[in-house]
Amino acid sequence: MMKTRIKPFLSLVFAAILLLTSFASAATAASDNKGGQSKKSTIQSYVEAMQPGWNLGNTLDATGEDETSWGNPRVTQELINHIAAEGYNSIRIPITWDQRLGAAPDYTINPDFMNRVEEIVNWALEADLYVMINLHHDSWMWVNRMQQEHDQVLARYNAAWTQISDRFRNHSNKLMFESINEPRFTDGWGAEDPVHFELLEELNVSFYHIVRSSGGKNSERPLVLPTLETATAQHNLDALYETITELNDPNLIATVHYYGFWPFSVNIAGYTRFEEDTRSDITATFDRVHDTLVARGIPVVLGEFGLLGFDKNTNVIEQGEKLKFFEFLIHYLQQKNITHMLWDNGQHLNRSILKWNDPELFAMMKASWKGRSSTAETDQIFLKQGDKFKDVQVQLQLNGNKLTGLSVDGKKLRKGKEYELNGEVLTLKSCLLCTLTSKGKQTGKQAEIIAHFNKGADWRFNVITYNTPVLKDAVGTTNEFSIPTAFNGDRLATMEAVYEAGGNAGPQNWTSYKEFGNTFNPSYDTNEISLLPAFFNEVQDGKVILTFHFWSGEKITYTITKNGMNVTGQAS
Repeated sequence: MMKTRIKPFLSLVFAAILLLTSFASAATAASDNKGGQSKKSTIQSYVEAMQPGWNLGNTLDATGEDETSWGNPRVTQELINHIAAEGYNSIRIPITWDQRLGAAPDYTINPDFMNRVEEIVNWALEADLYVMINLHHDSWMWVNRMQQEHDQVLARYNAAWTQISDRFRNHSNKLMFESINEPRFTDGWGAEDPVHFELLEELNVSFYHIVRSSGGKNSERPLVLPTLETATAQHNLDALYETITELNDPNLIATVHYYGFWPFSVNIAGYTRFEEDTRSDITATFDRVHDTLVARGIPVVLGEFGLLGFDKNTNVIEQGEKLKFFEFLIHYLQQKNITHMLWDNGQHLNRSILKWNDPELFAMMKASWKGRSSTAETDQIFLKQGDKFKDVQVQLQLNGNKLTGLSVDGKKLRKGKEYELNGEVLTLKSCLLCTLTSKGKQTGKQAEIIAHFNKGADWRFNVITYNTPVLKDAVGTTNEFSIPTAFNGDRLATMEAVYEAGGNAGPQNWTSYKEFGNTFNPSYDTNEISLLPAFFNEVQDGKVILTFHFWSGEKITYTITKNGMNVTGQAS
């Protein structure tokens, strides 16, 4: 989600420059490191000019009848221009070709679809965007059968790239080709076999030779090669490094994907906060990527990034915690000279009205393109009704910035009287909290305190009054079971499930903390907590003790009894 920028001009002699840039010079640039500074290669400059990038997800990659089959509207030139105006310098256009390929032996691409792809590519180039196109969901629809159907899969793959290369052979070099998205050679994920690396290398090398021999600008067009499953494990990175080194071409780019430390990314196992394990996963991952590829002269594009929980709901991860994740991740990627491309399948930008669904998240990401933003340990200030309010201290993470002030509804708060700052500890005075909550008799959000800094995005504190949540008895089935809940201003953080007789209940029974949005889901509009079929699918008959953890610190226990498909619930 991002904005106004000045783009570097790629002259008409760019192709000649790329041709004159040898692999040897790129290798020299990587090794000629004096005082920690390496000479930048032309292809590294190209990749850095792509920063930041955005994915046109769930559109041309949809596996249905047309580009609208997964719920997004038809792509317009206005959408593409909007992305450029928002500050994005590159766009990745995922494309699934499977249902558009004819029968063997020619595997002819449907001409109307090819024309549509070209139309959108041309709009993006006209908007001065760098453009990446690929084979996308083909990876799991048919390419994954390569080990069993080697010749057929390879012939189909080669036919697709032969036709794509021919159609775009004379397009600007700001268009690049990605050999395949998230390649794998099984029906699932992670079941690696040494032969899978060989199969991927065969695909990448075949792709490379098809494009390079197709003439026109394809002789030096930047080409993007993925790791197996676009994973970032060391052996995946090493295998891709070897392939790119053996191809000995200065215009190759590596790509990986990243959706965060898994427990935080889906909100499971009690990882409700952006804590040290999640930060460490980011730093360890991209230290490996940088040291294996970037530092050795091979530029890297993070072709997709985000949080896996967003596939369920962008509220699976609490707002402040997700903001901290994106702020830190983008900062670290840019520190490591890795270009990032946000995955957006429609959950971020509403393409019907061209508005961001979460303006605060977009503002944080946009600010992160230019530097660090300040954050805080929380964005929620919970005050229990009936209690005497005390000063509330909040730990800030200034990240090199300075707090310039606080405001509520545009009115500047008084430092020393309504708040204090001691180092990075912000104190919100009890008198301020009393004032902000004096008008509200109901529980819930009472005010928003905005923290302003000399650089980066603002940080918002939601002042919330609450009472202890109340859950009621319920009757339902494993397909439809909801607990009537008076949230009383509180917000649900996570849920534990254990059998009365002992042991963790439900999916992923290595942890008592269940996956938010997949096994349970709160609805503040309808005042209920739903236990989802995915939870009951792996729950044995008998009694299960649930513990609901709320962001205020409240914990409420609740007992359910499962008997076949019937479920009853009893408040404690």
